[in-house]
Amino acid sequence: MMKTAVITGASRGIGAVIAKRLNELNYNLVLNYRTNTALMEELINNFTNKESKNIIVQCDISLYEDAKKLIDEAFRTFGRVDVLINNAGITKDNILPLMTEEEFDRVIDINLKGTFNCCKHVAKIMMKQKEGRIVNISSVVGLAGNPGQVNYSASKAGIIGMTKSIARELGKKNILVNAVAPGFIKTEMTDGIPDEIKAKMLESIPLQRFGLPEDIADCVEFLISDKASYITGQVISVNGGFYM
Repeated sequence: MMKTAVITGASRGIGAVIAKRLNELNYNLVLNYRTNTALMEELINNFTNKESKNIIVQCDISLYEDAKKLIDEAFRTFGRVDVLINNAGITKDNILPLMTEEEFDRVIDINLKGTFNCCKHVAKIMMKQKEGRIVNISSVVGLAGNPGQVNYSASKAGIIGMTKSIARELGKKNILVNAVAPGFIKTEMTDGIPDEIKAKMLESIPLQRFGLPEDIADCVEFLISDKASYITGQVISVNGGFYM
């Protein structure tokens, strides 16, 4: 039986690479995005596996009813949801004295509340199935903090606490819930960081290289596989040793 995965924030970066990987693994995909329809269509057109089915759902997962629409559409189309990848996230960086309420609230709403919304709506489906996998994308800054990212760090730390709590609640139903905490990964989100800051960060990475979205996809692939059937409530750091 072909499995179904829902991926939020799938139009670019880590989300797009995870989508490509799960397509290669023969998953039916429900791909969420917020604004760029052209990017989503381009992603699907470039999938190598043409046998699986894919649908795209445009919505803002920070809104409770929008997230419900996403999960309901997945269930209505495929009859089950085997995997949920909570990847959607934004940054609005600023130092604390200058950070606006809007900058704080919007990052928390999308990154943290959006994760809650999707987990909440998928839980009933997975509980009835008596199985499921949820992988939440956190960040190294949720573990270590980072100047200028009070909002982002708080949202990603919150995802870690949420992951552990949900894992404890849903374990008896054979639903495994884990988090992946990427370090410095080369994506459009990190391309805008000034070169001098990138150089300093590189010096702090024992493996002396920045990560790739494929490194995160590798970890996600493992966590949703049968080889990870006794792993839940964990935070897997993928950061080249940047934070230990």
